[in-house]
This record gives sequence, C-alpha cells and structure tokens, in this order.
Amino acid sequence: MIKGVLRFIIAVIFILSGFVKAVDLVGFSFKMEEYFSPAVFNMPFFEKFALLFSVIVVVLELFLGFMLLIKLRLKFTLSMLIALCVFFGFLTFYSAYFNVVTDCGCFGDAIKFTPWQSFFKDVVLLIGLIILFVLYRKEFVRKDEYSSTTKTPTAKYKYFLLGAFGLVMVYIMAQGIMHEPLIDFRDYKIGTDIKAEKDKISKNPSEYKTFYSLKNQKTGEVLKVNQDDYIKETKYWADGSPWKIEEGKNESVIVKEGYKSEIVKFKIEDPAGLEVTDEIIKAPKAVLVFSYHPKVLSQELIQKVEAKVNAQKGAVIYGVSTDPNTFKTIKNAMMDGTAIKTIARSNPFVLILQNGKIVDKQPAKDYIK
Repeated sequence: MIKGVLRFIIAVIFILSGFVKAVDLVGFSFKMEEYFSPAVFNMPFFEKFALLFSVIVVVLELFLGFMLLIKLRLKFTLSMLIALCVFFGFLTFYSAYFNVVTDCGCFGDAIKFTPWQSFFKDVVLLIGLIILFVLYRKEFVRKDEYSSTTKTPTAKYKYFLLGAFGLVMVYIMAQGIMHEPLIDFRDYKIGTDIKAEKDKISKNPSEYKTFYSLKNQKTGEVLKVNQDDYIKETKYWADGSPWKIEEGKNESVIVKEGYKSEIVKFKIEDPAGLEVTDEIIKAPKAVLVFSYHPKVLSQELIQKVEAKVNAQKGAVIYGVSTDPNTFKTIKNAMMDGTAIKTIARSNPFVLILQNGKIVDKQPAKDYIK
C-alpha cells in the first residue's frame, strides 16, 4: 500500500513537471541556453542545441513518469529516474550554490522555485526513488509483464497506453514549438492587462538593499555589509580605511516582497533612450513586432510582417528588438533580450494590445497568413 502511494505521487510529479515544460518547450530551451552560457557552464557551442536537449529531457520525464505510473519495466524505469534526479540535482545545486540561474524552470512558468527549493525537491525525489527501488527489488527478478520477453495481454495493454500517451504529448510539444503553447502559464497570456499590472507593481513595489562585499586589506577579513550600515559606519569608507569594496561581488537582496509579475520588465525605449512604454499601453490599439535574435531574421518574412502591420490604420506600431536597425518601414524600439523572450516564443513575434490589454499574439509566420 505504502509503496503504491509513493510510486503514484512520484510518477505524477514527474508527469506534471514534464507536461508544463512540454507545452512550452521553446521557453524551457531558453532556460537551457542559460545553463550553457559563459556565465554558468561556459559551453556556448551547445546553445544552438538547447531545444534538442529540452525535448530529450522532457520526453524522459514524461515517458519515465508514465511508465512508473502504470508499473511498466520497473527496474529500468526506476534506474533511469534515479539517474535523471542525480543530473537535475547537480544542476540545481550548482545554480543555488553559485547563484547563476535564479529559476531552474523545473515546472516551467506554472510554478516558480528558487534554486535551493529546486535542489531540495530533487533530493526528496531521489530519496523517494531509492526507497521505491528497494521496496520493488524482489519484483525485478520475476517473469511478469514488465520483465518477460514475451509480453502478456496486460503488458501489451500498458504499451498501448504508453503509445497513446506519447502521441498526445508529441502533439502538445509540436504545437508549442511551431505555434503558441496550448496552455499559457506566462504573465503575458491573452487577456492580461499590462496597464493594470503596471499600476499594481507601482503601488506595491518590491524593495531591495545592496550588500557590499568588503575586504580588509591588512587582515584579509571579508565582510558583507548592507548599504545603510556602510554609509553609517565611517570606518568602512573614511580616508585611510583598510576596507575596500570587492568589485563584482556586491549583491542585491530583496527585503520586502511586492507585487510579483514579469510585467515589471515590460519597458520599451526608442533608439535615443526615451521610454515609449506609456504611449504603447495607453494607445487604443498597439501592434508590436518582437525579435530576440535580429541577426538571424528572414528578411522576406520581416517585409511581409511590416507590410501587414503598416496596414493597421490608427494603431501605434513599433518593431521591438535588441538592435535599433532591425526594422525598415516601422519605428524601431529597444527592449532587453531576456524580457523579449518572456513575451515571444518565436522570432519574430507579433503582440497586439488594446488599451494596454493583450488581445492577440502570434508567431509572425502565423500572423501573415
């Protein structure tokens, strides 16, 4: 009874974890790119394979989780899940210890975990899987439906279920890659009122304090001192003080959690640095064309998109990217590349607002059809 309940709980966790990533594989691939970036594992060569790695990880989570749920090939399934947990545990520990990836993307945009929460989740799952392995070890040697080379009717039924499950998941993954996620867990889903979200953020902002890393040049002692104490204590900054700020080691720590929303990063500027966010969210209609990789854009596709958006009479129109010369016939605007990726899952991408509310969003290739 206990092992059955434990098996069910762990299986469901893996299936849910895989599912929320499966609906938005492109978003998960952005997270994989972070891990491969110079700031983390310094393997930029693998960044172009981030989507492929994402598909492999999600398929393993989904299929192994489902196989555990229906009790199919238990020894193989549990062994693979333990290996997967060890791999995830290493990634999340590295992220937490070195504070390099602030959200592992374990449950996509549906549930946010801090790096340490993700690591402890992986540890608990690993312990649970090892317990299951021990509890089921006597069944590994039996010639039953999941270990015999001759499949029984029950085993055939389980393989049929696995195949049907796989087809559904493949459709969901393909939809998210080629178009938009079937289920949108992001803050930029259709119906989101960006203007209202901005108001909530301004009324209840998060508060941060900077902590300086100070090193005593005489003794070698290192201290973490918050900005207020640093200003108050003249011994840290007065002439002749042995304490010096260590460059690149300062930390910004949240001291008051305000209204949380990714919309806080929705800040658009023209090439001269003037913010045009208010103009966009207050307009009766705004059409925004986003690009997070302007250097690899198809010029033919961009021309078609620009022609269609220019036909939108009375709308505020901007092309938003990381390069001020991306668009030719519509006004260029600038936005942080990571923030653009939060909005756009394809390159380029079209977002349509009415009085600050998202009413439509599509990959550009779908928009021009």
